[in-house]
Amino acid sequence: MELTDLLTFSTVARLGGITRAADELNTVQSNVTQRIKALEAEIGTALFERHSRGMSLTGAGRRLLPYAQRMAALSREAVLAARDDGEPKGPLSIGSMETTAAVRLPTLLAEFHRRYPAVRLTLRTAPTADLVAAVLDGSLDGAFVAGPIEHAELSATTAFTEELVLVTAQRWKSLAALRAGTPESGPTALVFRTGCTYRQRLEQIFTEFGWPSAARFELGTLDGMVGCVAADMGVTLLPRAVVERDHVQRDIKIHKLNPQHAHVETLFIQRRTAHQSSALQGLAVCLPGDDRVIAA
Repeated sequence: MELTDLLTFSTVARLGGITRAADELNTVQSNVTQRIKALEAEIGTALFERHSRGMSLTGAGRRLLPYAQRMAALSREAVLAARDDGEPKGPLSIGSMETTAAVRLPTLLAEFHRRYPAVRLTLRTAPTADLVAAVLDGSLDGAFVAGPIEHAELSATTAFTEELVLVTAQRWKSLAALRAGTPESGPTALVFRTGCTYRQRLEQIFTEFGWPSAARFELGTLDGMVGCVAADMGVTLLPRAVVERDHVQRDIKIHKLNPQHAHVETLFIQRRTAHQSSALQGLAVCLPGDDRVIAA
């Protein structure tokens, strides 16, 4: 079984199509198709179902995928380990929640780049659940996620401690006014997609407020989220440090929550068994380890 075939297979599975996989792998579509067919012939069963919207895994494909991902990650780690002479350099793939990337990481990554300019850093933003999965399958070297995270294969370091606040349009001067002035079902919850820890916390708060059936509206960007809140489309839950920035503060209202809901740690997670490259160790040096809650 060729490692290149497995890498091609896992890329097609992740992206859902031959064309996107070929672009990422920097090859032509016919090469991707040929490798998938060769792998299916060797295993003796179809790994993908072809349909008008792309490709999806068969049962056999779903069973093969975690092995393919681990083998691809191990191959990448082996190359990096062999090249690692103690000087931080080469590729480093990091993930982050969008809120953390927007507010906390610019200063940290600027300091990292100043110290280690030979490292080729890439940053991917996604919900916590997706980031955890990407660290586990080896496609990310580490990620900033919302805690708590308890997994035997992961190690976690506290990077930041955030205060979460409920965010509404300016006209809602208090939570009491919001609760009195909205329908019985509650306001629309503006959320990131499933897998976001802040979304889960907002849903818990809505349930306690008596709004378990409130409508959800998913948004893909932080700017879009804040803009919809300012337009009084609904309410959301975000770190105070995100919404206290000058350019958004005039259009929204921040509501403090009780400590049970307000405090959350942002963790930097890594796989315990992964090679700790010099580049990754360099990033760890730049982590603030700040366990102070942002002041209200």
